[in-house]
Amino acid sequence: MEQRTYNQYCATARTLDLVGERWTLLLIRELLTGPKRFGDLQSSLRGLGTGLLAARLKHLEREGLAHKITLPPPARTPAYALTQAGEELGPVVMELARWGLKWAMDTPRPAETFHPGWAVLGLRACFDSVAATGLRAVYEFRVDDEIFHARIDDGTIEALHGPAQHPDATITTSADTFLGLTGQGLTLTEAIGTGVASASGSSEALRRLNGLFRLPPPHARKADQASS
Repeated sequence: MEQRTYNQYCATARTLDLVGERWTLLLIRELLTGPKRFGDLQSSLRGLGTGLLAARLKHLEREGLAHKITLPPPARTPAYALTQAGEELGPVVMELARWGLKWAMDTPRPAETFHPGWAVLGLRACFDSVAATGLRAVYEFRVDDEIFHARIDDGTIEALHGPAQHPDATITTSADTFLGLTGQGLTLTEAIGTGVASASGSSEALRRLNGLFRLPPPHARKADQASS
């Protein structure tokens, strides 16, 4: 497959030559949270066919943005991981996510899918560092079959896939309820009260959780939308 190019001696154009093809930045997004097997990527990116996924991964390898590794025991299976150049696209992807939270997100569309694992980057994108000042806590989220955790350390966050070793608080819920908690005005107290979520652990950590992640209110991109 011939690689398309803008043929411009410009840093922005050169970057888009590398990552501007459809699905490429979403592959970067998936790999930013750690190495993934081919099947993991296929499961997360529904709609991306096997042949195109293989082609996009070969492109990332050829351009020095990703490489093949072998996962440590007990898995010992082939996987893909980002190189240093690929990892340094992290801030770009995060800024795109923050822009999208403000200017592109509204209610889910009927044909859209949601993968709970995407919340790992979402937690980083809407993290309020000021609200986390002085807080040191580890939160584990169990959303349907997905488990991920966030480590808060005095205004900083590290969010990763997988269970936490010693979580201070654990929240268990469904993907639909998690979406309500993160963007549709549902509070954790309300979710627990109605039985659609459960929480355990430190009461102080759970109390602080409500203010740690803030979504910007959606903005209309067009003047007629803003006035309607």
